[in-house]
Amino acid sequence: MSFIDRLRPLARDLLRVVVVAVLPLVFVLAAPGSGAVDLVLVLAGSSALILRERAPLATLIVSTACMLAVSVRVEPGPSAVFPVLVAVFIAVQAGHRLAPALAAAAFLGADLAVNLPGSGGALEDLENTSLLLGWFVAASVAATVTRHRQAYLEEAERRAAEAERTREEAARRRAGEERLRIARELHDSLTHSISIIKVQAGVAVHVARKRGEDVPPALLAIQEASGDAIRELRATLEVLRDSGADSGGEANGADGPSGLDRLGDLVERARSTGLPATVTVSGMRRDLPAEVDRAAYRIVQEALTNVSRHSGGAAAAVRVDYADAELVVQVDDDGKADPDAPPVPGTGLLGMRERVAALGGRLRAEPRAEGGFTVRAELPLGEPS
Repeated sequence: MSFIDRLRPLARDLLRVVVVAVLPLVFVLAAPGSGAVDLVLVLAGSSALILRERAPLATLIVSTACMLAVSVRVEPGPSAVFPVLVAVFIAVQAGHRLAPALAAAAFLGADLAVNLPGSGGALEDLENTSLLLGWFVAASVAATVTRHRQAYLEEAERRAAEAERTREEAARRRAGEERLRIARELHDSLTHSISIIKVQAGVAVHVARKRGEDVPPALLAIQEASGDAIRELRATLEVLRDSGADSGGEANGADGPSGLDRLGDLVERARSTGLPATVTVSGMRRDLPAEVDRAAYRIVQEALTNVSRHSGGAAAAVRVDYADAELVVQVDDDGKADPDAPPVPGTGLLGMRERVAALGGRLRAEPRAEGGFTVRAELPLGEPS
């Protein structure tokens, strides 16, 4: 970026006026018989360039009229044409053809009319007029090239923007098609299998009660967990099928994805499978952003699942702390995890890290020095980016 381009618009215009007017002013001052009127005409013809963007034709008319008057009055030489050349360039660049040609013809005609009659240096005068003609042609050609180049650049930018928009639309369409494919696969496989598990567990519970037998807690846990799994799977399928856009409007109610309002049910199910689990909630409970609420529930769910699978006989302690700017969720167990031999992270821990990272939070999942394993997630309560 040049020095002129960095100036304020008015300062740029004034600087251009000064640059264009300085040479004609010098020659007018040096011309015999010049006066204040001639200086005012030069300044007016040059100052008209300030209107170049808003009124290019007015700029051309004012500049040509003023500099014609100066040329006729004091004959300052070729320097008087400089403001007119700039005005012609501006008018041609704006798309005008006839007006710049008429202005050039008027200026050249006046120059010939003033200099040729009774002049002893006719050849020199013709050379000066030819020089002026060449300047006018050069200004018109340069303005035409600039105009076409600007039009080309605008068209290139438009096509680039259109191509980018088309790529984005194609990417959204492919993403929507992929979501629908995943939704179909989940519905055709998982929904059927989980429904069978729920039905079979329900039949087993019914038969046991009909015979007057105690229903095993594990069987009740299977029945309840399968029902929750179907509910959450249906909510997930609705999100996947919503190719429109915003999934942030999901409700966290009875039929929506799980949040911390279902933490008690989650811990009870873990206890019914034989996992000793406690829950401690500190801070003032309040409504959470939907993404934070779901992420906190999923982190506790995955942590309790890992305790059941990998820390046989261990107890788990769940802590939820509502701080001012963040929600802290921590799950500790007293299993056999060793700090010197940390477990290899699986997809569950990877999913936790992805959820926490998407919210701009921090996750610590590692063996404890006193034995066992800890999962601690610090989730900002602001809206995710």
